Formats: sequence, structure tokens, C-alpha cells
Amino acid sequence: MWAGDQATKRWALASLTPGQIRPFLGEVLQFTLVFNPGAAFSLGTGITPVFTFAMAAVAVAILVSLRRLNSRWWALALGLLLGGALGNLTDRLLRPPGFAHGHVVDFLMLPHWPVFNVADSAIVTAAALIALAAFRGIDFDANPKSSTGADEPSTGPDVEVNRRG
Repeated sequence: MWAGDQATKRWALASLTPGQIRPFLGEVLQFTLVFNPGAAFSLGTGITPVFTFAMAAVAVAILVSLRRLNSRWWALALGLLLGGALGNLTDRLLRPPGFAHGHVVDFLMLPHWPVFNVADSAIVTAAALIALAAFRGIDFDANPKSSTGADEPSTGPDVEVNRRG
């Protein structure tokens, strides 16, 4: 995830001009280069170092918790969250205007939505998976509490889960 995010940001920096919109899928998906000093929706533009610290803390917390991980749902969600956090953290640390103050490169634009990037997409997807895992009763470090007994997304009503100890 991190590599894909950084590769798409390199493409955006080389191919797009700030402030100019380039249609990709009509008006449904367009490209425009934006440098975001804040968080989602450009909130908190004056506290960039706080976001830098928060992303670093999230990454460390995920890495520390991996040894307890016993769920593919959570592994996928935390992998996406880690990749997204590291993608935007890389921007905060290495991009202008300077270390821990760097602006995140955003370039994907949907109608009526703030401009975002691949890392942001990973973070939002991770949040949805975490909510779904919580709704289904899937523990981080144990089997689900639900009556299905399955820790994996079901592919249909006739699927049987085979667990070997």
C-alpha cells in the first residue's frame, strides 16, 4: 500500500499542475494536484506536526500489536491503516515545507468531495473494515463472538469453514 501511494504521488507531481483539473472519468473522477498541510477536509492546517506525531503513533501501535493479531479481517484492516498512515507520514516527514511540517500530496477528486490520495482511500477502507469487524463481533486476537463461528467473510450460505489447530 505504501509503495502504491508513493508511486501515484510521484506520478501526480510529474504529470499534474497545481490548480488545473484533468478529467479522467468525465466529472466522476478527475485529477488535480493539491498540497494539504492539514488533515481530512484540510482541517487543522496550523497543527501539521500534531498530525505527523499522530500518524507515527498509529504506525507504532499497529506494529506493536501485530504479535497478538489472530484475525484476517483485522490483518487486512490494520495493513491498510498502516500503509495509509505511512504513506501520508512519508509526505509529512520528507516534503516541503520541511521535516514534520510537510504537506500531503492529494490528487484524486470526486464530485462534492475533498481532494484525496491513495493513502487516504486505504485509511477510509480500513475504518470501514474495522467497523464491520466490530459489528460482526470479530475480536482482534480471538475468534468471532458471532453465532456463525467464521472469522472470514462468507462467500455464500453453503461455505463451510475448516479450522485446524
